[in-house]
Amino acid sequence: MTEPETPRLTARQISRARHAARRLAVQSLYQWQITGDQPKDILAQFKGERPLGDADVEYFRELLLGVPEHRAAIDAAISPYLDRPLERVDPVERAILRLAGYEMMQRLDVPYRVIINEAVDLAKVFGAEQGHRFINGVLDKAVRQLRAVEIGGAR
Repeated sequence: MTEPETPRLTARQISRARHAARRLAVQSLYQWQITGDQPKDILAQFKGERPLGDADVEYFRELLLGVPEHRAAIDAAISPYLDRPLERVDPVERAILRLAGYEMMQRLDVPYRVIINEAVDLAKVFGAEQGHRFINGVLDKAVRQLRAVEIGGAR
């Protein structure tokens, strides 16, 4: 007896599911930064109280747990490109920068252009009026160090 085939997702469906996961991750990381709650508790809360829709739940989980775990390295990689201390960056924009930093450092399978575009889109939705420009500027500089090999191959 053969097992039923699981439906394969198209690239577009995967992209949408990851976009939804990133949206949830920004909200969760914001909560983590503001409240100091444990990421695993925030994850349980989100799974229990909020509809996750078509989000890639495993990717959301990875982002929510991975950013705090790698926070020191992410902050160190992003801080040189800021015009102020990271603690003084708006909490929403800080969450977006940390999320993008995590993806640039830990998810080499995700092209840097996708990461920057997603971060800018998230800043347009959740950030301050011109926050997307700030996010784009910081990540555009940081990517030169974090993804030097990828950028070199893209030219």
